[in-house]
Amino acid sequence: MAGTAPLAASTVPHPRRPFDSASGSECDAGSGSGSGGVRHWYENDLGWATVPGAPGEPLRLVTGVRFDVLEVPARAGARALRHLAPGSPVALQGDRMRLLVAAGSAEELPGLLAWLEWGAPALDLDLRALGAGGAMDAPARPGPTVTGIRPPSGSAGAPAGPVQGAAVWLRPPESGCEVEASLPTLSAMGGVGGAPDLVRLVDTVATECHRVRLRRVGRGPEDGQAFASS
Repeated sequence: MAGTAPLAASTVPHPRRPFDSASGSECDAGSGSGSGGVRHWYENDLGWATVPGAPGEPLRLVTGVRFDVLEVPARAGARALRHLAPGSPVALQGDRMRLLVAAGSAEELPGLLAWLEWGAPALDLDLRALGAGGAMDAPARPGPTVTGIRPPSGSAGAPAGPVQGAAVWLRPPESGCEVEASLPTLSAMGGVGGAPDLVRLVDTVATECHRVRLRRVGRGPEDGQAFASS
């Protein structure tokens, strides 16, 4: 997009707050509390495979089974949200955004980037995919939001925030819903079916990753005008 202004950090929606485990909102029946409740939610409510993290590390979600993941800088990923279905899950961890896409997309990514003319190694797009054999940190189970009411941090009744650096859901998955129908897929190219189009999503994040890189090396956004845009 020629002349696109730098994306303000405030345009990234706030992530959903995790449940406060002290309030009893975690899934307790047959699951225990804390990380056990989170694992129960992922495996029993969502049907997602998990693996334990290293000692002291969070639970991890297995990729390549129900979904793959595109991991990009958060500023780049924010531009791509319009290409996702409302129920398509998106996670944040630090300054990285993780977009859930159809299983098998990680294998398609190199060829797709080459077809879109984003495949030159020198571009260094800072875009990577997690597929079969991979895993991502499991965000805490999201809690309900109360419109217009947010107790001050540290006050009685304030929701517990995520541990600094921990993964959180920006757009959480829904319990009891099949995630596959909402995920971007290559088979949606050309408007076939109701799933979002993986081609448009990848082209958008590649474009925005390139703009982020140009800004990092001190070249203005106008330098990206000669490149393909969504």
